[in-house]
Amino acid sequence: MHIAFVTPEYPCNQFNGNLGGIGTFTKNLAEQLVANHCKVTVFIYGQPIEQVLQENKVTIHFVKRKIVKGFTWYTNRKYFNNYINKIVAKERIDILEAPEWGGFTAFMKFDCPLILRLHGSDTYFCDLEKRTLRWKNKFFEKRSLIGANKIIGVSEFVAKKTKELFKLELDIDIIYNTVDTERFKPNHQKIQLKSLLYFGTLVRKKGVLEIAKMFSMLVEQDDEVRLVLLGKDNRDVHTGKSTLAMIKEILSEKALQRMICVEAVPYDEVISYIQKADVVLLPSFAEAFPMSWIEAMAMEKKLITSDIGWAKELMVDGETGFTINPKHHDDFVTKIKYLLDDENSDEMGENARKHIVGYFNTKDILQQNINFYKRTLHEF
Repeated sequence: MHIAFVTPEYPCNQFNGNLGGIGTFTKNLAEQLVANHCKVTVFIYGQPIEQVLQENKVTIHFVKRKIVKGFTWYTNRKYFNNYINKIVAKERIDILEAPEWGGFTAFMKFDCPLILRLHGSDTYFCDLEKRTLRWKNKFFEKRSLIGANKIIGVSEFVAKKTKELFKLELDIDIIYNTVDTERFKPNHQKIQLKSLLYFGTLVRKKGVLEIAKMFSMLVEQDDEVRLVLLGKDNRDVHTGKSTLAMIKEILSEKALQRMICVEAVPYDEVISYIQKADVVLLPSFAEAFPMSWIEAMAMEKKLITSDIGWAKELMVDGETGFTINPKHHDDFVTKIKYLLDDENSDEMGENARKHIVGYFNTKDILQQNINFYKRTLHEF
């Protein structure tokens, strides 16, 4: 079976754009499929140059963005659609999968079945963040959803919310995200005690401003605690300012001295930073089913996340870590102090990995994906 993925991002040697959960997910699944005797092709759209390369037995197409002033939304889609169909015919691609974010596949017609996987649309995230949605984004996202042959949700929460927001009557299957637990595994020898880690884009919706407020309170109670922010800075949607600059404005002078910010590092280096962390902080306000949470849990990290929607499908509060309201800073501080100071808290990290291995293991979820592809192909 030959599976192809359409994506705006993919962690590989030649990719220089922003990386997030979609890229991480696509790489993980692509390489798992290759290891299970499937052929895999990845199409990265909107690229400055056109090239084809192979990495870890995955064929990667960088497809150039076709810009025509005032009509790029059309010319770019038309060119990409034709490009894909040529490769579908030439390489005998069986299934094509794309994310729904931005509605890039709207109005495209492919010569093989198209599956959309709900990682979270702009419409979805705008609703969760209570920010203004551009009408054209919702228009294109709905057209892409209507044009898909099948839809997968990465959580019950994102599937239900998407159906509600777009007024869809379509059936949506649920297949949770997963990670390779042999790659993302604990190494407690590297842990730096009293170290806190956030990893991901520095953006308001990920709860980084709440981390800053909490940390300024925490340093007044603990003279040894340190904070590492690992990720690329981002311009804030509400103020237009650098998010990192806003974090530094929030931090007290004492907290600022104990915080370091590391620009985004190569994908493989992220593991080393997670291994060093004593406690991982991921109090996001808007996710679908976050890869970062799964990665931290698989590595047996003591973890604090938000308690919103999707969290209840992944975390077990008080067992695999703590889920909190990110704006409740006193509670945030109390839970961190427990994880830093109480020896019994190590059990939460152990429980977190057991939970991933038991319910979100690669073998079972990979087979769910393969079975879904086969059913879709059979019905097409």
